[in-house]
Amino acid sequence: MINGWMGTVLAGFQAINQILTAGIAITAFSLFLYSLSFNLRDRVARSFALILLCIVIIFTAESLQDNTVTIQTLDLLMRLQWFGLVFLPAAYLHLSDALLVTAGRPSRGRRRIAVRGMYILSSLFLALLAFGLLLGQIVPDGKPAPYLQRTVWTEVFTVFYVIAMVWAGINFYRAYSRMLTRSGRRRMIYLMAGATAPALGSYPYLLFGYALAAQHELLFWSAATIINVLVGALVVMMAYAVAFFGVSWPDRVIKSRLFKWIMRGPVTASVTLGLMTVVRRGGELLGTPYSAFVPFTVVASVLLMEHAITFAAPLWERWLFYGQDRGELEFLQNVEERLLTQGDLQQFLESVLAAVRDHLQASAAFVAALDDETLLPVIAAGNRTIMEDENLSDVLHQVSGDQRREFLWGSYWVLPLYSRRRPEMDRDENPPLLGILGVTKNDTKAEMESDQRDALWLLADRAALALEDRQLQQRVFRSLADIQPQVEMIQRMRAASRYDTNVNLLSVPLPQEADLATWVKDALTHYWGGPKLTNSPLARLQVVRELADQEDGNIPNALRALLRRAVDAVKPSGDRKFTTEWILYNILEMKFIEGHKVREVAARLAMSEADLYRKQRVAIEAVAKAILEMEVSQLEQ
Repeated sequence: MINGWMGTVLAGFQAINQILTAGIAITAFSLFLYSLSFNLRDRVARSFALILLCIVIIFTAESLQDNTVTIQTLDLLMRLQWFGLVFLPAAYLHLSDALLVTAGRPSRGRRRIAVRGMYILSSLFLALLAFGLLLGQIVPDGKPAPYLQRTVWTEVFTVFYVIAMVWAGINFYRAYSRMLTRSGRRRMIYLMAGATAPALGSYPYLLFGYALAAQHELLFWSAATIINVLVGALVVMMAYAVAFFGVSWPDRVIKSRLFKWIMRGPVTASVTLGLMTVVRRGGELLGTPYSAFVPFTVVASVLLMEHAITFAAPLWERWLFYGQDRGELEFLQNVEERLLTQGDLQQFLESVLAAVRDHLQASAAFVAALDDETLLPVIAAGNRTIMEDENLSDVLHQVSGDQRREFLWGSYWVLPLYSRRRPEMDRDENPPLLGILGVTKNDTKAEMESDQRDALWLLADRAALALEDRQLQQRVFRSLADIQPQVEMIQRMRAASRYDTNVNLLSVPLPQEADLATWVKDALTHYWGGPKLTNSPLARLQVVRELADQEDGNIPNALRALLRRAVDAVKPSGDRKFTTEWILYNILEMKFIEGHKVREVAARLAMSEADLYRKQRVAIEAVAKAILEMEVSQLEQ
């Protein structure tokens, strides 16, 4: 009776362990993809990705081992587990070195050599594994489970494994001791706690073949079950800590993105796998090896989990990640969801023009917006060539101060569209003009009827409301565009100071090349004068300040001088030619400096306009790189 009870318990623990190992493999693989997707440029994230890859190999091979595979397949899977286990110590030391570098303790060469030496030793152990020296033959009926016989090299590797883990642990503590901020110390604690996961996960494989594991099977499998639960949780904790390295996003964005990734990936897959296993084994107990409920359970589980995550995501983001900023972030979310885009504006105005034409039985109608004292067509219905054939700016001379008076312009009735808001205005002063609404005049009637006129002005008010909202939103967008470089700079400095105590917040950080290329393009567009030159973020560069001193404090002239130098840096040596090596310089010179049109430049350089735009992007990046080099040189002086 006791043996039967023990056998049932052992079988239960083994089944739970199989589900847990599969879940850990899924979780590690999902987090591995997360590292590849978002912060692979950071050395901490890259080294952590190697650890995750080792965990994926170990636990995937373990989850595939069951009673259905042959002994040859079982032997192959067990050796594949050791492929991941062999490289785990080197990956750990690599991660600890990357943490020390990020914490402001760069290697003087010794740690870098040590990390490379560890990878070489791991490769040697892999060669021993391939030649059958690291592990012996398989013991298919071994206790507590089938295992590979241990050899002298297995013991050597165990010592190597322990030394590497202790060494890495010391480096982890050194990195932790350099943290001065509370958030940095807290996340380093998470990282150190999570770093025990792979070491704990390797515990069962290092004990296989010892008499202790064979004599106490129940103890071994119960301990392995507890360890696998801890490994799954600690791997996620470690991934959470690493997710903050190498990115400048706000903390709430990192937490929300990682949480959603885990819910959609590992949690959904693990729940589906667990339910599928329960249904399949339940069918086997009932005498049905295959049950139609298995695929049904898989599909239903995935759909229900995805629907639940979609509906619950706004709630958990609001309550878990927004904190004290909940009100501001909810307001921004509402603005984003209700934003009136250019497409939305056109759709609304299309419906307004359709109603205008229907009420007046008109053949054509249009709406034009006032932009810098120039009427620009927004949308037309019916005769769409009217805005190309006529000069709409002539209409402005006929607009009087009377807001509710329409007038004739050729064959069109024209209604001025005014703003409803009058901030900082006298009540007697007319509100600002937003644009005009035009509709063709009905030849059979000289004047509009009263109800038609009232309906037309009501529709005109609707169009004015849309144009006013569009104008206000454009102001908001321009304001956001102005503060974006400063916000990005603050976020980068904040992210850099999370772990590196040597970050100097008094110094002006160098701009990112992508930002610099955008600034350069805008400044070149208004090279001979304009707001994109006078208000350019390039004016904050130290090299521009030095040039401004030479130009009697004239910032636009200093920017032009800087752009001229950078463009000349792209110029090949020798006299100007129209050959392949001169293409980048010729594009910059002809389009921005000389001010030729795109079509003229493309024709002169014998290329299509699409190819010209591609080459222009490369040329601007080259100019940005030259400016960055000049800025670095100026700061080093």
